[in-house]
Amino acid sequence: MLKLCVAGVLGRMGVAIVQEAFSKGIQTVGAIESSSSPAVGKTLRNLGISEQDTEILSSDQLVNALSNADVFVSFTCPTAELTNIPIVASQKKRIILGTTGFTSEQNLAIVDAIDGKVPAVFSPNYSVGVNIFYKLIDTLKAFPQNYDFSINEIHHTGKNDAPSGTAKKLGEIVSNIRNYTKTVTGRDGMSPRQPNEMEITSLRVGGVSGIHSLTVAGPHEMLRIEHTAFSRCVLAQGAVHAAEWLSKQNTPKIYSMADVLSLT
Repeated sequence: MLKLCVAGVLGRMGVAIVQEAFSKGIQTVGAIESSSSPAVGKTLRNLGISEQDTEILSSDQLVNALSNADVFVSFTCPTAELTNIPIVASQKKRIILGTTGFTSEQNLAIVDAIDGKVPAVFSPNYSVGVNIFYKLIDTLKAFPQNYDFSINEIHHTGKNDAPSGTAKKLGEIVSNIRNYTKTVTGRDGMSPRQPNEMEITSLRVGGVSGIHSLTVAGPHEMLRIEHTAFSRCVLAQGAVHAAEWLSKQNTPKIYSMADVLSLT
């Protein structure tokens, strides 16, 4: 039976992952929170998260939390990952990483800590639909050069990073097929669009789980593709599916959700 260690277990994604895993008969045998959390020392059952008696440990007890786990799953924050991921890799545990908001330097540090050491999946979005969305974009390279591509994303007011990791990934894919060399994330005053620009806009409203859209427009028509997440459960579902897939991989490298879903 697959066994997980989940970081940030009281966060919205942490709770969703534990519950999705439990519904599939997958145990969460390790659970960690920050050392200042009042939940440390309590169990998943105590807190009403899951019918499991797994004790929540502080982040400085990470090695203990990992001891019986097969896969480490983390959707936390960049600073926590910079500390945790090298420790997890040193313990030879497989990694599912869904944290976004890394700077370029932080991203390089995370990749260096993982690549060639353990099998891992590193993705800005674990939704099956979003990853098929990524794949669909390649077919849009057939549009003539006078068609403009723009991305919009909407998330809840508690989301810290903007644009979202998903929107950035969409932008990277679009820029590769359209040869955009600059990304614009907002306009003010006199700011006409230039031919080399990739445009990404972000909204933060209410409790929206995530809406990502790509608009392609030419002089006389427009195509719009949109993905809407009804809840974070879709991300938890994808992350647990990725963990099941990763548990069967032995090559120490960084995989994507495209690998998990056989989209490559």
